[in-house]
Amino acid sequence: MTELRIVFAGSPEAAVPSLRAIAESRHKVVGVVTRSDSPQGRRRVMTPTAVAAASAQLGLETVKANRLDAGATASIDGFQADLGVIVAYGGLVREPLLSMPRLGWINLHFSLLPRWRGAAPVQRSLIAGDEFTGATVFQLVEELDAGDVFGQFTQAVEPRETAGELLMSLAEGGAELLLRVIDSIADETARAEPQEGDITLAPKLVLADGRIDFTQHATTVSNLIRGVTPEPGAFTSLDGARLKIIQASPLAPTHGVRLPPGHLALIDGRVLIGTGSQALELVTVHPFGKKAMRATDWWRGRPADAGRVVE
Repeated sequence: MTELRIVFAGSPEAAVPSLRAIAESRHKVVGVVTRSDSPQGRRRVMTPTAVAAASAQLGLETVKANRLDAGATASIDGFQADLGVIVAYGGLVREPLLSMPRLGWINLHFSLLPRWRGAAPVQRSLIAGDEFTGATVFQLVEELDAGDVFGQFTQAVEPRETAGELLMSLAEGGAELLLRVIDSIADETARAEPQEGDITLAPKLVLADGRIDFTQHATTVSNLIRGVTPEPGAFTSLDGARLKIIQASPLAPTHGVRLPPGHLALIDGRVLIGTGSQALELVTVHPFGKKAMRATDWWRGRPADAGRVVE
């Protein structure tokens, strides 16, 4: 069986299962590319990416770069790789780097391409209320997420699944798909087909994307909360202070509880908030300046006239 020399590019935790799968396979990871260390936490401690940490554990040579400039390109060229593999690196691969591995680059993307091309496919899928999603391995080309497809898998979206949970689930399944594609490329049995279907885009989320509009339908609000959790986070304002909503559940339409949009109430031991349809139950919240907590615990510390959520 043919062994390929592979250069791997990735950064977040979602890329680690793929790196480990390749490192444990018949193929050889000759180098890893990841983003530079960045300040994390309240103390802003310089911290390596999850891929950098995994690469160190595996004893692999690592290039840290936020941009694949001439210096990074020269380092990657030195690996003399047969194939480049990219999983959520966080930067663009352009010529001449795109053509440096003799077999080019393949990309594991966490959506059913051509749906949700871009930086935030999992988040955008949940916000849109998709019932199914999946992952795609495709040939990397200069156009964004537009290359021919080597393989896909599909999975159902669980009703209360957050973007963080769904991403890690797709990361595990995606690693298996990626390795099968790599093996088929090595064995010269791989076949890539052009993408088919309607193109939708998944631009990167910013903080403002997490602001909740409680005049919308409860399902729409719930989908937004799930889609922006853990990042950038769903939020509103109460008494002039930011309140993050970590987890919320729509009440069944048969429950019969309706509140004006943005109004809070404690009913049957549950903290409810009104939307444009039925109320939502707040399960976990993160008040400004405090730790995340159960909504019922937070409510006990509120004034009796808890009042209206201010947009």
